[in-house]
Amino acid sequence: MDQLALLFVLLLGAVLSVPIGERLKLPAPVLMTLVGVVLALIPAVPNVEVPPEYILPLVLPPLLYAAVQRTSWRQFTSNVRPILLLAVALVFVTTAAVAAVAHAIVPGLPIAAAVALGALVAPPDPVAATAVAGQLGLPRRLVSILEGEGLFNDVTAIVLYHVAIAAAVSGTFSVSEAAFQLVLSAVVAVAVGLGLGWAANRLIGLLGDATLQVSLTLLVPFVSYVLAEELHGSGVLAVLTTAMFLAEYAADADDVMGRLVGRTFWEVVDTLVTGIAFGLIGLELHNAINTASGRWGELLGWAGAVVAVVVLVRLVWLLPASWLAKKLHTARDADEEIPVSVRETVVMWWSGMRGVASVALALAIPLTTEDGGAFPDRDEIVFIAFGVILATLVLQGLSLPWLVRKLGVAADAESEADYEKDLAIRAAKAAKARLKEIEAVEELPDEVQEQLMRRAYDIGLRISPDLPGDERREAQEERIRRIKRVRQIQGEMMSAARHAVLDARNEPGGDPEIVDRVLRHLDVRSMR
Repeated sequence: MDQLALLFVLLLGAVLSVPIGERLKLPAPVLMTLVGVVLALIPAVPNVEVPPEYILPLVLPPLLYAAVQRTSWRQFTSNVRPILLLAVALVFVTTAAVAAVAHAIVPGLPIAAAVALGALVAPPDPVAATAVAGQLGLPRRLVSILEGEGLFNDVTAIVLYHVAIAAAVSGTFSVSEAAFQLVLSAVVAVAVGLGLGWAANRLIGLLGDATLQVSLTLLVPFVSYVLAEELHGSGVLAVLTTAMFLAEYAADADDVMGRLVGRTFWEVVDTLVTGIAFGLIGLELHNAINTASGRWGELLGWAGAVVAVVVLVRLVWLLPASWLAKKLHTARDADEEIPVSVRETVVMWWSGMRGVASVALALAIPLTTEDGGAFPDRDEIVFIAFGVILATLVLQGLSLPWLVRKLGVAADAESEADYEKDLAIRAAKAAKARLKEIEAVEELPDEVQEQLMRRAYDIGLRISPDLPGDERREAQEERIRRIKRVRQIQGEMMSAARHAVLDARNEPGGDPEIVDRVLRHLDVRSMR
């Protein structure tokens, strides 16, 4: 099997892991990691040869951009306090703890190299956290915090990592210079992210075709990352800033085609890139086996100690941090999402799985220092990092569903249904209000007014069938059944129309381009 064949195997695994994961109630990234591990144990499967410096720029931008589509700037600002406690403070604490332990147990490991190890294993993976939260039906407040932590902790960790690597390579370190680099990296990243977001937003407005608009959004995260890195800024923070800017200002309520195409496209990208990234993590078992040849006991002991530090530090930090967040939480912070019980805090603790960023940073460690010597204990650092990633992903990922069920932590279905009902009412009221505005300036026949008013009411009813109050529910049941039957018949009619148009593709003289254009209009109409 060559590298190209292996890539196609990973792509196939990425597609199949989603339905299999749903059936087994397991996160797809965890399954793909196991697939990679199995492939790594097969002699015919080659070792993956991806230049380390390409892994972060190729993998992180699309994954981060796709993740931002599921959140909002408002959600982030509402949860700044708990996110900062996890995404910034906890990364610093974990880095320091891992560095201290690694320096103590690994003979001859310099402080700078130990800090690099701590920084690369400190951030939980945003993709794994989001996948877990989405599949297990966790409360929205926990999902919000895990998403926010996953999106922003890479920024802190990667900056710390680069500072530590620079110190290990050069042999010198300055606290003031490191602090300056941290601030400069953030400022440059935000400037690049906002500037590119504004430019991309203007270009999206000029491009009328949904396909071209979505193609542009594919390029934007890569350009944002590379440009920020070239200017010595944080590529991760630049991508997040750009994505949030576009999510906030590029949304057009009437751009139905752009939204349908964009959402589908980014779901495909997210699935495939996630599968490849986590499959590569499992395939790194090749290198781990080579490194540990004849030293299994020693290296596994070091890796186990670091795993214990990573896991325990998160628990020790989360318990008082959750308590502090609740103490600081006031009535005016009604939108802030915080854990409301020890059980939810335990679930947050066990959700701290490491992944793509950690393995990419480990592989990106330079081979040599400035004086031409080998980077100190590089193989040992990579092995320990792989041990942490594999242990947290597989052990925590496989046991998290059981833990969630055991603790009884689940989303408030009634609250979510109420919120959906509120949105349905808001949508119906907006439609009715617009109808009244039109009636005020344009005379409509009575039967048309009655039909349009029913349509306005149906907008909310289709979103939330339980929209009517209890006293009206029985009277509406028959109406809901009729509406469902009408929609079913309409669906069959549209299906017949699509089949007729599609058959024209094979007729003599048929123009496939025109057929596809008409079929596209029918598809959009079917979604409404």
